Amino acid sequence: MNKILYPRKEDWAKVLERPVNKGEDLEKVCRAVFDEVARDGDEALRKYTWYFDRVKLEGFEVTEEEFEQAEREVQADLKEAIRLAKENIERFHEAQVSGVSEYVNENGFRCWQEARAIDRVGLYVPGGSAPLFSTVLMLAVPARIAGCREVVVCTPPGRDGRVNPVILWTARFCGVKRVYKVGGIQAIAALTLGTGTIARVDKIFGPGNRFVTAAKQMAGRYGVAIDMPAGPSELMIVADGTACARFVAADLLSQAEHGPDSQVVLVTCVEGLVEEVEKELQKQLEVLPRKAIAEAALKCSKYVVLGDREECVEMANLYAPEHLMLCVEDYMAWVPKIRNTGSVFLGNYSTESAGDYASGTNHTLPTNGYARAYSGVGVDSFMKKVSFQEIRPEGLAYLGKTIEIMADNENLTAHGNAVRIRVETL
Repeated sequence: MNKILYPRKEDWAKVLERPVNKGEDLEKVCRAVFDEVARDGDEALRKYTWYFDRVKLEGFEVTEEEFEQAEREVQADLKEAIRLAKENIERFHEAQVSGVSEYVNENGFRCWQEARAIDRVGLYVPGGSAPLFSTVLMLAVPARIAGCREVVVCTPPGRDGRVNPVILWTARFCGVKRVYKVGGIQAIAALTLGTGTIARVDKIFGPGNRFVTAAKQMAGRYGVAIDMPAGPSELMIVADGTACARFVAADLLSQAEHGPDSQVVLVTCVEGLVEEVEKELQKQLEVLPRKAIAEAALKCSKYVVLGDREECVEMANLYAPEHLMLCVEDYMAWVPKIRNTGSVFLGNYSTESAGDYASGTNHTLPTNGYARAYSGVGVDSFMKKVSFQEIRPEGLAYLGKTIEIMADNENLTAHGNAVRIRVETL
């Protein structure tokens, strides 16, 4: 990790630069895949599944036999852990369900808003070296609570042509009936455009690498919504002298091991803490099975020492991290000052790993600074709000002149006429 001491504020943006993302190259690749999927459908999926995942498949939908095999293969203790995590995730997300909001005007009209579930959603679940079955929980649970009519999952197959059994078991446990063995750009293209096997969805959810993120952003050009740009994982830890160096190092590594393009940042106004954390980090790194991946991520990661705590808060809001840990003594006093982040973890024992798995909050969060404008996934992500209004004759008489004046001044005469011809009948 790079150590940066007391940078000037005018240099902060450069200090906080994310790993380079070659947007133009990604767009070119995504466009080629999308064009081919639009033209050739499932045949294009077969081609790109071989090209990117090195596996040849005839069919993409997971069979009932494969679900049954997954049921036998997943160990009982893991099933129980998933059950407990699901319970917490359900309770947290059920609390997000809102009722009808209504405005009633005594002069004869009322307006209200009701939530409606998105009909058909596609969930992308990363596979590969880290099959994220926890992402199934984070996406399928709120989709069910919202009431989506159809939920499908796309996830990359392994070299043996199978989907990781824990992903399959978790999907079935969450009520998902259709899982497709398709990953990467081609999966997003299939969910966006539709193929012979996979039908087009209304909205796509889920994290992924920079290729998946670029593909999701391209989906919007075809009229399919996405949850947010959720790319490579990132974590910022703000720590003071009460922080435990062992804990901080462990959390930095927990995110660095996600992938070589992940980024972790430690911000502190206690310079001596950096050396302690570095020693612990190196010690813990040596025994990690994913050491090489974590090391690659740490090359683009940073220790930043600032002058005081106010600067630490200011830098956190500027960076807008996916995950923000506040390993500080009076962390509740910091809460009102935090504006830009996906999810916050308070105190030395609120490890980010809890949010990734089992505490109840959602781990599908905005990255790359998008937390300045996006929220993480929740029940609302799977719904849209529909507004209604009921205007009685006396209500239109009350509003009529206001509407006519405004419409006429926008040179939209027909708008005014739609009111005038009604008022004349009263």
